Amino acid sequence: MNYIRNFCIIAHIDHGKSTLADRLLELTKTVSEGEHNQLLDDMDLEKERGITIKSHAVQMKYQYKNKTYTLNLIDTPGHVDFSYEVSRSIAACEGALLVVDCTKSVQAQTISNLSLALKKNLVIIPVLNKIDLLDSIPEEVMEEIMELVKCKMEDIIPVSAKIGLGIKNILNKIVTCIPAPKGDPKAPLQAFIFDSLYNPFTGIEAFFRIKNGSIKKGQKLRFMSTGKVYNAYDIGILKLKRISKKIIDTGDVGYVVSGIKNTYEVKVGDTITDANNPAIKAIEKIDEAKPMVFSSIYPINSDKYEELRSSIEKLQLNDAAFSFTTESSPVLGFGFHCGFLGLLHMEVVKDRLEREYGISIIITIPNVSYKLYKKNNKTLLINNPSDFPEMYKLKKIEEPYVLISIITKDIYIGNIMSLCIEKRGVIIEDQHYLTSGRIKITFEMPLSEIIFDFYDKLKTVSRGYASFDYNFIGYRNSDLKKITVFINYEKIESLSILSHKKKAFFLAKKICKELALLIPKHQFNIPIQVSVSGKIIARETIKAFRKNVTDKCYGGDITRKRKLLEKQKKGKKKMRQIGKVEIPSSAFMTLLKVKN
Repeated sequence: MNYIRNFCIIAHIDHGKSTLADRLLELTKTVSEGEHNQLLDDMDLEKERGITIKSHAVQMKYQYKNKTYTLNLIDTPGHVDFSYEVSRSIAACEGALLVVDCTKSVQAQTISNLSLALKKNLVIIPVLNKIDLLDSIPEEVMEEIMELVKCKMEDIIPVSAKIGLGIKNILNKIVTCIPAPKGDPKAPLQAFIFDSLYNPFTGIEAFFRIKNGSIKKGQKLRFMSTGKVYNAYDIGILKLKRISKKIIDTGDVGYVVSGIKNTYEVKVGDTITDANNPAIKAIEKIDEAKPMVFSSIYPINSDKYEELRSSIEKLQLNDAAFSFTTESSPVLGFGFHCGFLGLLHMEVVKDRLEREYGISIIITIPNVSYKLYKKNNKTLLINNPSDFPEMYKLKKIEEPYVLISIITKDIYIGNIMSLCIEKRGVIIEDQHYLTSGRIKITFEMPLSEIIFDFYDKLKTVSRGYASFDYNFIGYRNSDLKKITVFINYEKIESLSILSHKKKAFFLAKKICKELALLIPKHQFNIPIQVSVSGKIIARETIKAFRKNVTDKCYGGDITRKRKLLEKQKKGKKKMRQIGKVEIPSSAFMTLLKVKN
């Protein structure tokens, strides 16, 4: 146990943590040099987007002063939507590498992830990355790191992960500064589950960190949250490939295969113990993720509902921040109302369902949860606009607010303040200069204003320099209106959204025009109407396909042509009564991008 080191890498997005992980794996000879790039980002989505989505654990061996150390690295995401993955990784570690880009300085998510690590009393090793680049500003960035971590300049390790400069210094620092895990090898088994995934051949694989005791192959294990007992058919350590072992000791990280098929029987944060000699109490659980954005998922083909349910359950096993409940729609059939940490998280879940499980889905417009206070003194918490009652029944409505921290160059501060005020933001703190040219500004803002296009607009007005992080602070009073869509006089609840009074009328007209362009022509006229709080304020009509029934009439009496046109008119009227309007799935995705 004295020769084990458990650590994670935390940083803002694009600061080079995945490249640094590659160099650590190469230097410890876990992989051969130049074998691959971004080895731990094994998901196609991660490679395409160039971001880390899932935490990945890998074990390395490192020789230091003629002693062999076991290093368990847990790579973490940097995007704000995946902060829950970071908190789970931190719970399994004693130390963290804090990576800061030498050209971009300390960013908002760097500070957020660092605060998570400090709360868990992790030892922080500051790393200054990309020192080989011409536009690097090492002196300025080092000053920021020293102020942030309260360390000396000699404690900061300058490296270039791309060319492998300074990597050995990091490994030496991990061995000498990060403490060995604490635990009692003779005590009853206590192992903390920090991740899991579904394998179609072996069932559920749980990834754990042992706090006390040890796990042996074939041992009977009890999962403490459910009380169920299973055999450890296979245990092992996590390298780039699973390596089976007969025993895993205190403080180490590994995996267990127990033949579990039901996804609800394994929970992240649960404790595994020995069935014959159980621990008295479970390890303290990490806080569950609270969904901030809600949307509904339906299969394009209604016959695929059960297949979608199975896929969502398996995906939730590998993404504990994702939640769902069943629901139904008269237009889209049976589906699931899902909770996400943010818009990027929602897009990733959609892409994973389509790629990994091969299911074509429709995803509705995202919303946040609202608190409704009715006149009969009842309080409701709703996250689906279709559940929104009539306005006359409500006393007041509250929406979630977040505290936003933005770090940017001072020359862009005017543009950023204009954007935040446009998004109903209120500045709550005087500008705080981190260095002579970089500034931190804090706003309180409704969550609904940032889930659509705030990130894109922030990057645009700051030319890519600004970064932001947000935390939920509570519910505040708000003047909201429900926007409802009627297609062919039928209410389509799955297209309903809630908007602030100031933007509701503009948004309703925009939605009406977008739908008129998206819905294809039918054999009959299709009226599209959009109402705000029960009043129709926008209408478009999609004209029907028209066959020229009088084409065969040449010359002769005009009454013959009139008879044919009247007959066609009656047919179209009947068709409109019994015909069904096909709403393409692209309509739902396009409405996500309607700019406020």
